[in-house]
Amino acid sequence: MVTYDRHIAHLDLDTFFVSVECLHNPKLKGKPVLIGGSGDRGVVAACSYEARKFGIHSAMPMAVARRLCSDAVIVKGDFEAYSKYSRLVTDVVRDTVPLFEKASIDEFYIDLSGMDKFFGCNLFTKELKKKVTSESGLPVSWALASNKLISKVATNEVKPSGQIEIPFGNEKGYLAPLSVMKIPGIGQKTGITLLRMGVETVKVLSEIPVEMMTQLLGKNGTELHRRANGIDESPVIPFHEQKSISTENTFQQDTTDLRFLHSELSRMTEKIAFELRKQNKLTGCVTVKIRYSDFETHTTQKSISYSNSDHTLYKTVKELFGKLFQRRLLVRLIGIRFTDLVPGNYQINLFEDTQEQIRLYQAIDRIKYQFGEKFIQKASGFHRD
Repeated sequence: MVTYDRHIAHLDLDTFFVSVECLHNPKLKGKPVLIGGSGDRGVVAACSYEARKFGIHSAMPMAVARRLCSDAVIVKGDFEAYSKYSRLVTDVVRDTVPLFEKASIDEFYIDLSGMDKFFGCNLFTKELKKKVTSESGLPVSWALASNKLISKVATNEVKPSGQIEIPFGNEKGYLAPLSVMKIPGIGQKTGITLLRMGVETVKVLSEIPVEMMTQLLGKNGTELHRRANGIDESPVIPFHEQKSISTENTFQQDTTDLRFLHSELSRMTEKIAFELRKQNKLTGCVTVKIRYSDFETHTTQKSISYSNSDHTLYKTVKELFGKLFQRRLLVRLIGIRFTDLVPGNYQINLFEDTQEQIRLYQAIDRIKYQFGEKFIQKASGFHRD
């Protein structure tokens, strides 16, 4: 049964990557900052509000961004630092609130339902914002509403460093004047379809009969009709850091063949890295396990910058394996586990990869989605008998 006394806060770290860079170099404040590969074939991973005024956005080719703003300051980016600050803010939130969901490395949903009777949800969220900024130095925006949809949309509207509360009953009225492009789930393709129909505001979208929306967009049309009317019953999913994705392989014949072992590690890494991307997850910790022929088992792990790209993860896997491997003993089993999982859509490492590498990753994933993950594999994952 759905209750309507929910109080859901959405907490978002403003221009997170840029803000971290400004902490390290205050001279960047107020300037058009681009984070990403500095070469012409690089990609913009993030940009400051000052850069956005020139029409620059994330995932834009760096060469295009530089033409739009020749005075832009380009910073390579430090994903290790971003991961560190993400964990720091997560610790602050975890120590302060009763129930929260980590929606990405820089945003959180917090369920404050029931706290209005004691401390006051609005005051509590204000204090949390102060605490996060005090302990991390990072600017924060937040919105408080009766559901996740409204709180997220409202947070985006009050950035940077803003705050707002949308009282229960005002959800539909708040959304009404906004562009349909503000509704989560409306991408470029759907947005163009709606705009061509003359549907520019959420108010107009909400007035379209649900049957027509379903006929036009299928199940997505039904969901968009609910969102346009401010309806969202999705729960805040408690954050659990210990969830993992893993794989292991017991060999038919124990071996010390390093070439074979490296090819297996490459294949296994590729397999579970693709699983990460399918689940829209990033990992912050890699563990490698070796079991020798005498059944003695050893493991080692390493915290890393959040990632889900094969080559970044394999580099760590190979490093950890090198610490465990002893040539004098036959290997019976090897395993890889990714933990410290957080939601994230960084399908590729925008700080290092070129446009060609990004397109290659995306093409490989499309083929795997369509035909299965075994349909295409990297050559390093194969071995000769």
